[in-house]
Amino acid sequence: MPDRCTRIAALKAAVEQRIIVLDGPKGTEIQGKGLTEADFRGSRFAGHDRDLKGNNDILNLTRPDVIEAIHRDYAEAGAEIISTNSFNANAISQGEYGLADESYAINKAAAAAARKVADEFTTPDHPRWVAGAIGPTNATLSLSPDVNQPEYRATDFDHMVCVYAEAAAGLVDGGADYLLIETVFDTLNAKAAIAAVLDLEKARGEPIPMALSMTVVDRSGRNLSGQTVEAFWASIRHAKPLSVGLNCSLGADQMRTYAAALSRVADTLIHAYPNAGLPNDLGGYDEPPETTSAHLGEWAGSGLLNIVGGCCGTTPQHTRAIVEAVSGVPPRKPLTHPQHMLLSGLEPFRLAS
Repeated sequence: MPDRCTRIAALKAAVEQRIIVLDGPKGTEIQGKGLTEADFRGSRFAGHDRDLKGNNDILNLTRPDVIEAIHRDYAEAGAEIISTNSFNANAISQGEYGLADESYAINKAAAAAARKVADEFTTPDHPRWVAGAIGPTNATLSLSPDVNQPEYRATDFDHMVCVYAEAAAGLVDGGADYLLIETVFDTLNAKAAIAAVLDLEKARGEPIPMALSMTVVDRSGRNLSGQTVEAFWASIRHAKPLSVGLNCSLGADQMRTYAAALSRVADTLIHAYPNAGLPNDLGGYDEPPETTSAHLGEWAGSGLLNIVGGCCGTTPQHTRAIVEAVSGVPPRKPLTHPQHMLLSGLEPFRLAS
């Protein structure tokens, strides 16, 4: 099969011609499989001293057949980018299950499962790609988890870099084409992830493309650490991401304003994968595929998108509808900006030359 550089070159060529479709979430699909504690444990963790049911990432090691089947459902629905089942496959999140030492293995297996399915569906005229998903962890570098100690942090930047580096190495070794640093609620966490990937690039002497995906916490259009989407772009632009965008948090209807704002400032590809509307009182998602796809079809027609998919509550049926909605719609043309200093705090600051 082609190597990573060849596949990324093919992705860059394809995205100039059409809007590329990313798959959907793994968690809700896993929940629908009716798996038991024994499935999560497998033989490898049969004697583990903590319950593992609900640790979806460990299924990459204990039930890879289930994960591959989910990837296959999305690919059959038309997804061209398969994202790995690795949102919480980091040492901090896995530490809650007593499995911090399994982070590298989980990520490598997650990428291998996605790579297997992507290669199954790849043809000479229609490649498929693997995005190695890296979630935000359940820690934050910008905010204290203790309201009585605003200066306290549960971890520090250097440790977070190490955590991300281990996850990134596993995903790359498993066959990911690029790394998707997603659901960024704290920009400082994302900067630690960027540092980890850049260090990995240097150590291995090879390019490792990355994409960054912010989540806004409410209609203010800011993430949890307080940044607007424009300020977020200013904070991570130095990483020269393959794409930047938004995911989770809101449905396509309410997310559009912020996607449009990001599209106006970013000189790279724009991606978006919103939830299937807002959650109901029970935490479920009721928005049907035709509604989600209609919104995203309008985004595409307005020139906002290069890569599109779905987040919480979306299904392979949503993916199929999104494929139909954006088919034949020209992709957004990345902006070209004159060189200038771009800084950020909670808001962006541009110093004109």
